[in-house]
Amino acid sequence: MIPIIPTLSMIAGMAVLTLGADALVRGASRLARRLGMSSLLVGLTVVALGTSMPEIAVSVGSALLGDGGVALGNAVGSNIFNILVVLGGSAAIRPLLVDRQLVRQDVPVMVATAVLMLLLSLDGRLSRLDGAVLLTLGIAYTVLLVIVGMKAQDEADPEEPVPSRGPASIPAQLAWIAAGMGALILGARLLVGGAETVARGLGVSELIIGLTVVAAGTSLPELATSFVAAARGERDLAAGNVVGSNIFNALLVLGIGAAIMGGDGIPVPLGIRTFDLPLLLAVSVACLPIFFTGWSISRWEGWVFLAYYAAYLAHVILEQTQHEAQAGLRAMLVFFALPMTALTLGILVTREVRRRRTRST
Repeated sequence: MIPIIPTLSMIAGMAVLTLGADALVRGASRLARRLGMSSLLVGLTVVALGTSMPEIAVSVGSALLGDGGVALGNAVGSNIFNILVVLGGSAAIRPLLVDRQLVRQDVPVMVATAVLMLLLSLDGRLSRLDGAVLLTLGIAYTVLLVIVGMKAQDEADPEEPVPSRGPASIPAQLAWIAAGMGALILGARLLVGGAETVARGLGVSELIIGLTVVAAGTSLPELATSFVAAARGERDLAAGNVVGSNIFNALLVLGIGAAIMGGDGIPVPLGIRTFDLPLLLAVSVACLPIFFTGWSISRWEGWVFLAYYAAYLAHVILEQTQHEAQAGLRAMLVFFALPMTALTLGILVTREVRRRRTRST
């Protein structure tokens, strides 16, 4: 039987996390604009980092409580959810246009972070040193973005209007940021505490809870932001939000969790090393040719991503229940679905390259 109070605690935690992230992004983005930061820089840093704050808060809370499984599952599960559900669902609503800078610079970084997560996990754990490496790279990436963004801002049209002062004052935005941070801390405590109790009550491992419920719950800000952006026609923002959030999740969320985790760090089970992390790498790599073919993500590509997440979720549930169908579903994903998708994307890339060569001649 599902415990009622912990379940309500998880629901309340997700709601508070979402409200907190919204307040944080609202205040931080307005503050950034008042300080002269460009829209692209705000999207890649403030919005992406702001929507990743729930994951950071949950991972910190989990690590401090010694629950490494939730911290690990949250980071890996959130990144899979972001690509397959947030990005896929946004494209299903409306085909997404992708900024070329995102494809050339940030998507390769996202792929590189997935590779790094896998490599650091090969020894079966993420040590404090591994966490420090991830955290340092996350800080360096953020500083680099700011430097590049400021340089681009200096080269921008000097006649571009500056946001006017008024009710959106700096103290008001600092208040929004403070309120958002407080809500994130409270929401993280509610969500992690409820998830632990539910996991123990149902006999479900903390890692599975982190990969599914907590990952989806902490990805609600990304989901809401990207869906609204796609519906309003701001389709490049939807893609940029996912890419930026995934980079921050890999470097900062997992880095902070591993760095403050006691003992030997966060243990990484064999199943995560042989399936979940390789799957995350595969769907990250899949973004490159999808974005490359016409600098957009079509509706059918979005629906393929959504179908993959449904299959992934079914695999997680079947694995937890040790159902005999789990092995067959895993084999279908690894040996049929993913290779077929890779083949299809390869064909699309080949056609796009030929089309561009023909146009250039």
